[in-house]
Amino acid sequence: MRKVVISLSMCVLVVLAGACTLVSNMVHDDEVVARVGKDKLYKSDLEKVIPDMISPEDSTSLAARYINSWAMDRLYSAVAGRELSKAEIDVSEELEEYRLSLVKYRYEQRYIADRLDTLVTDEQIADYYGDHQADFVLTRPVLKVRFIDIMRDSKYVSETLRLIRKDDYQSLQQLDTIAKTAALKYFDASDSWMDAAELASEFGLDWKDLMSMQRDDMIKYEPKDRGDVMVAYIYDVVKSGAAPVEYVTPSIRDIIISDRKHELVKGLEQDLLDRALESKEFEIY
Repeated sequence: MRKVVISLSMCVLVVLAGACTLVSNMVHDDEVVARVGKDKLYKSDLEKVIPDMISPEDSTSLAARYINSWAMDRLYSAVAGRELSKAEIDVSEELEEYRLSLVKYRYEQRYIADRLDTLVTDEQIADYYGDHQADFVLTRPVLKVRFIDIMRDSKYVSETLRLIRKDDYQSLQQLDTIAKTAALKYFDASDSWMDAAELASEFGLDWKDLMSMQRDDMIKYEPKDRGDVMVAYIYDVVKSGAAPVEYVTPSIRDIIISDRKHELVKGLEQDLLDRALESKEFEIY
């Protein structure tokens, strides 16, 4: 098989649009596909980064990008070797620090995975919420709502406005049926809390403007440049103060688990230190 060595000038050429055929031929016909100085890139190395199930065009493009990236790393290394001092080139200390940090991180993750209790009970969440309620003060209102967007000329508008306030199963089934056939968008979030900003995005409005439109338990908005009407029935709302515990439950669960991880690592470090001191493996002079 004929072997082709890509010179430095060829490495630059592969970024040009007309080089795709050249790269494709080199990848498929030769063992060595690129060279920078004494460093060589082999076909087997290139094949490792090119997925099997992609088109020839994508394969060629990916090969070109990888070859140029490979070459650029070595070109930087070469010019750095000429321009930097030996002290500047010596990165052994940084590499060792990184290695130690990486090994420590990997062991901590294994240690945590083997010992972490991820079960958080409702009682634990309630206790944490009670002790840290000041940490969960709302910056925006949160709401439980039903939302529907429907054309103003729809024959179902009046019925929709009547049903959206209902809580009985039959009425909600009727509303769901109407929504499936006539609504541009509909969702029922009356059993979970929603940030006012998230609801406002459905209307295409700022949340403060949206909340100013509230009339009793309804928000109704008819865009001037469209033919639809958007309605939100407010099942419940908390406008200020402490957020409802249900709303912050996911955050509290994450905090509790994070605290457990921290305690595990803290305990691991203390145990390692105590054992090393006791066995004289670690001594301070």
